[in-house]
Amino acid sequence: MLLSIPHLILLLFSWSWGIHAASPSHEEIVGDFFNKNGHAGSTSNHTNNWAVLVCASRYWFNYRHMANALGMYRTVKRLGIPDSNIILMLADDAACNARNKFPGSVYANPGRGLDLYGDNIEVDYRGYEVTVENFIRVLTGRMEPSVPRSKRLLTDARSNVFVYMTGHGGNEFLKFQDNEEISAFDIADAFEQMWQKRRYNEIFFMIDTCQANTMYSKFYSPNILATGSSKMDQNSYSYENDNDIGVAVIDRYTHYVLEYMERINKTSHETMRDLFDSYDRDKIGSDPGVRADLFPRPLDEVRITDFFGGVAQVEVQPPCVAEDVSLPGDFSSEGDVSLSNDSSSEDQQSAQSPVHAGGKAAGAWGQSTDRGSDGWRGTRAWGGILLLAALVGWAGWGK
Repeated sequence: MLLSIPHLILLLFSWSWGIHAASPSHEEIVGDFFNKNGHAGSTSNHTNNWAVLVCASRYWFNYRHMANALGMYRTVKRLGIPDSNIILMLADDAACNARNKFPGSVYANPGRGLDLYGDNIEVDYRGYEVTVENFIRVLTGRMEPSVPRSKRLLTDARSNVFVYMTGHGGNEFLKFQDNEEISAFDIADAFEQMWQKRRYNEIFFMIDTCQANTMYSKFYSPNILATGSSKMDQNSYSYENDNDIGVAVIDRYTHYVLEYMERINKTSHETMRDLFDSYDRDKIGSDPGVRADLFPRPLDEVRITDFFGGVAQVEVQPPCVAEDVSLPGDFSSEGDVSLSNDSSSEDQQSAQSPVHAGGKAAGAWGQSTDRGSDGWRGTRAWGGILLLAALVGWAGWGK
C-alpha cells in the first residue's frame, strides 16, 4: 500500500525529530567521557592536590622515620601528584651515612626489595633546614622573596592538601631534630591562617608518632580530616628490624597504611572509610584515631585519591562561531579538549573562569552562554528537512 503525501511528510518529520532528540550534545558526550574515566564521581570540588611530607627526626637510629616519609613520598608520586606539588622535608642523613651497609639506599622492608631513595627524589628542605619555622612558613606562605618556587606551597582555595608528619613526640608536641618542638596549637593556628588566606579547600592530616592523636586535638578550622597512629599515653612502635642494616626500617602504623595503599591506583574508588576500617589494633600495637567533626563530607564519599591522587583540570572549548578570528597556529575547533596539569596556582586560578576565543564566558563543561550559533544550526537543519518534504510532495503531485 502506497503512503499518501501527508503521511509521508509526517513520517519524515517524526523520524528527523527522533534523531534530533536522541543525539547527545557535544557537552553531554564530553561530560560522560570524564564521568567514566576521570576524577568525576567524587564529591570533592577541588582542582589540584598537594602534599607536605615531614620527617622531623635525624640521626642513624631514626632510620625508620626517614623511611616512613619516603614511603609516603613514593605513594603520592605513584598516584599522580608531581614533584612540583610535593614539599619533602627530610634530614637526609641515612642514605649516605657511614654506617649504612647499602650506600645511597633506604629500605622500608627487611628483605630490601624496594629502594625508596634511589636517584629520583627531590628533597626540598634538607638537614638543618627542617625546622619548625620553615614548616610553618611553608604552610602559611610567609616566605622571603628569595625563596625559590620549588620550596613554596603554591596552593589556593581549590587545593586539597595532604600533610604527613613522623618523628618522636608526646602529648601535644612533636620534636624537630632533637632541637625544638612544634605543638598541637602551632599546627592548629597555621591551618587557621591557611583557611583565612584561602590556601586550601580540604586538608588531610596524618601523623605517626607516640601519642599522635593529641596532635590534632586542637584543630578548629573547617574542612580538616585527621588521623594518627596512637592515642594519649600510647607509644608508636617500629615494625621490624633488618639485621644487615642494624636498625628498625619502618614504623608499624605507616607500614600498614602503605601496605593498604599498594592496592590503590589512580582510578580507584576506595574511600577514606575503607582506609580507616583497615586499621588493625592488634597489628599496629596502638589505637589509631580519626577526627572528622571538622570535615563536611561523609567519609564513605571521600575517595582516597581526593588527597593522594593527581588531578588534571579539564576545559572544553566551545564550537567556533563565524565571527571568531583564528590566529595562525590556532587549531581549536569543535570538540577540542585541553588538559593542563596543576603546576602553578596562577594556572589554577585562571582555569576557574575560562573564556573562549570569542570573549564570551563559558558555563558548565565550557558550554557557551551565547546560543546564537546553536540556534542558527538548528534553523538550517529544520530548513533542510522542510525542503526535503517539499521535494517529495512535488514529486508526488507530478505523478
